[in-house]
Amino acid sequence: MTSADFRIESSHPIASRLLPVSGAQQYLVSDRALAVAVAAKSITYPGGQEIRVVHVPTGEVVFRKKSSPVLETADEL
Repeated sequence: MTSADFRIESSHPIASRLLPVSGAQQYLVSDRALAVAVAAKSITYPGGQEIRVVHVPTGEVVFRKKSSPVLETADEL
């Protein structure tokens, strides 16, 4: 496996306390469990958009969720 086997992605900026920099539309992660956990705890701006975890070598979507349509407060990021 390479160092970037999984991609957390969205068509809108992603934000989370678990990410090094918020606001990008994709992040590369080497571990599937970590990628899914970060995606599950993340939100998009504007809210209500989909966040996916994609296995890069195959293109398979291994996790997807719709971000909450209501913007969370800064305390929840």
